[in-house]
Amino acid sequence: MLSINAFDYNCHVDLIKLLKQEGELFRLRKARQKMSELFPLTEEIWLDWLKDEIRLTEEEPNREKVYDLFERATKDYICPDIWLEYAQYSIGGMGSPGGIDKVRSIFERAMTAVGLHMTKGQMLWEAYREFENAILSTVQPPPGRIPNPEEQELVNTQVERIHTLFRRQLAIPLMEMETTYAEYEEWSEQGVADTVVHQYKKALQQMEKCRAFEESLLVSEPPKLAEYQAYIDFELKEGDPPRIQIIFERALAENCLVPDMWTKFTTYLDRQLKIKDLVLSTHERAVRNCPWTMGLWKSYLLALERHGADHQTVSDVFEKALNAGFIQATDYVEIWQAYLDYLRRRVDFSKESSKELEEFVFVVGDPSCIIMQIWAKIEALHCKNIQKARELWDSIMTKGNAKYANMWLEYYNLERSYGDPVHCRKALHRAVQCTSDYPEHVCEVLLTFERVEGSLEDWDLAVQKTETRLNRLNEQRAKAAEKEANLARQEEERSEQRRKAKADKKAQKKVQKGTRAGEKRKAEQDDYQDAWNEDSGNGDQTTEEHMETETGLFGRNAPPGYKPAPPGAKKAQQGAAATQSQNDDRPELRNDNNSVFISNLTYTLEEPEAQLRTMFETCGPIKQVRPVFSNKGNFKGYCYVQFESPVSVPEALKLDRREVEGRPMFVSPCVDKNKNPDFKVFKYNTSMEKHKIFISGLPFSCTKEQLEEICKSHGTIKDVRLVTYRSGKPKGLAYVEFANETQASQAVLKMDGMDLENNKISVAISNPPRRNMMDKPGSSKPTTDMMPRQVYGSRGRGRTQLSLLPRSLHRQSAPVSKVENGTAAEQIPATAGASADTAGETKALSNSDFARMLLNK
Repeated sequence: MLSINAFDYNCHVDLIKLLKQEGELFRLRKARQKMSELFPLTEEIWLDWLKDEIRLTEEEPNREKVYDLFERATKDYICPDIWLEYAQYSIGGMGSPGGIDKVRSIFERAMTAVGLHMTKGQMLWEAYREFENAILSTVQPPPGRIPNPEEQELVNTQVERIHTLFRRQLAIPLMEMETTYAEYEEWSEQGVADTVVHQYKKALQQMEKCRAFEESLLVSEPPKLAEYQAYIDFELKEGDPPRIQIIFERALAENCLVPDMWTKFTTYLDRQLKIKDLVLSTHERAVRNCPWTMGLWKSYLLALERHGADHQTVSDVFEKALNAGFIQATDYVEIWQAYLDYLRRRVDFSKESSKELEEFVFVVGDPSCIIMQIWAKIEALHCKNIQKARELWDSIMTKGNAKYANMWLEYYNLERSYGDPVHCRKALHRAVQCTSDYPEHVCEVLLTFERVEGSLEDWDLAVQKTETRLNRLNEQRAKAAEKEANLARQEEERSEQRRKAKADKKAQKKVQKGTRAGEKRKAEQDDYQDAWNEDSGNGDQTTEEHMETETGLFGRNAPPGYKPAPPGAKKAQQGAAATQSQNDDRPELRNDNNSVFISNLTYTLEEPEAQLRTMFETCGPIKQVRPVFSNKGNFKGYCYVQFESPVSVPEALKLDRREVEGRPMFVSPCVDKNKNPDFKVFKYNTSMEKHKIFISGLPFSCTKEQLEEICKSHGTIKDVRLVTYRSGKPKGLAYVEFANETQASQAVLKMDGMDLENNKISVAISNPPRRNMMDKPGSSKPTTDMMPRQVYGSRGRGRTQLSLLPRSLHRQSAPVSKVENGTAAEQIPATAGASADTAGETKALSNSDFARMLLNK
């Protein structure tokens, strides 16, 4: 995998783990070395590597290699554990010449780097004191012997060193500093000085101010970005540079992939501390951790120039930036611009020839030609070469920019400042002819210029050209408007034709349904007539009952074929009629500002009117709730809610997509969507949303609460939306909106590829696809790709384009004769419905006829 992509961070980590398990120490060293060249290593990786190297290099001559490795480790991140390991390892070499001084030097550097660490700084101070106490025990004389003056001087010096360490530590706000103060009181024979007590109390007060921030960091889960941000803001207000630096380092150790944090830290160093080594090293670490962020590279280049770095160093950093792999093409243009600004500042334009000017080359893909515009200004202003500037502007215009008015006005302003009226007039005349976005503005500028500079002939020519251009433009606009109106009229005609065809088809279906119903009713009447005739001979009582019933209904004998209604049918008919009458008496709902339309409700709602009234009463006083039922009395899944005031409608729209018995309820304004196409547009964004992530591959059992619980550790959750079908069943997709872009980026890095209930989820920044313009309301699809529907059948083109009708049943123009075993068979007509006999009468095919059709080959 690494041979294919050497920048796969996770692959490096996995390879190191496998080699460590297998005990391949030399290959492990090589793998770690390769990874450290490409990425900054975490504290855990560095500690494992250092401990392995210490075990491998027990011999004295190899200690320098371990020292070099420790120096590299301390440059990636400011980690107290690494500094403590470094100091303890150096104690092992204190017996060599200069070993004690080297140990003290490492401890002092550690104090400067992490001595102010509120929670871990104390262990370094204690280790430093233990080392000095060990030195004290070696210089003290054995018990019972009086030391000579030289020995006493060494003892006094060492004791003073320990006193100094105690005083320095007690002046710094650290956790559990009360224990250190008690230890100092016990150790010091002369007691604690008043100045030390004063400094200790002052540090204790500062520690109490920071205690709440430290406790929030202890109880929160990584990456603790919000907690660190609050802590940093507090320290920035306090204004103590060493403490500000250490809290930034602590935050970056756990949030090394957050570009905004690096930007904030480097900006503080650039503007406040301005220490060259610290500033440049921090900028280098920032681009190593977040190489894809153009802003960090740009700040790095400016810092190098600000602190007087040599030209080769700046050029090397710029080349690394170009290979960093930015996300957007505009980032490359901006980093080029920063480098060219640096080159321009190096040029001495007072000389006719400059070596730096030869390096000032503009070779970059810049579609908006921003860099070439700056180049032209430099040529005109500094180099006094207006001809070169004009050549550059000619090149800019040939790159597709001649249609933009702002580009011509930029060129005009350049000529106005450094050129002459002749070229200004020429530029404006070309602008009038070529501009297509704002030609009226360009025409106005030309006329204003001629009022100030031109003669009468120039004025007449300018008026003639502007009038000609504007008249031509008005004609083009009129034609475009007419074309658009024709398209709209054609679309309206097509819509009317579709509506008419739909109505005709519906009427045809009603006729067919009525015909079938009549045939069924006739068959029932025939069956009933037969039953009537059979019952007529069963006795006088039966006949009298029938006669009495029908006489009472019709006033005479019942007509032939009449079938009496079953018991209870009359009451049901009366109830349905009453219900229909009641519905007809209700006021008709109109498309007004007081109503909303509810859809996608489940058909099994028992009391839709009561349930919806209860749900929407919180939005305002309700005038009417009207659910829609079918002819059979079944709820159709949608209804209208009319409020007494239009103020209630926005509150009702907030209930859109609320779940009702497992299905999302759709709430929309009760308006005519043909006249208001905005309500047909997809309601969610179709552009990149950097503060929102898109998650796919979720298990269908995942709920909104479970997903919010997973994501809240990466930032503040503003909204979680599970994507479902209309039925409410999940699709395994979700959108999670964070408070800002930084938290969303952190969530993508941490959650992508996570296993959730045996499903590997994919996480990315939300970037919904743009809708096809042909799908938008009011747009018409091209007719060149459309074929008549009858070519493919009533349902359009099929998926396979295969006909599923047997060949023997296809209609043919002539009868097909078959020959079997050399003997002419009977001619079978190819029509599937009927065959014509010799007399021209229609004869129905029997089952045997169809069997012969299917069996013939």
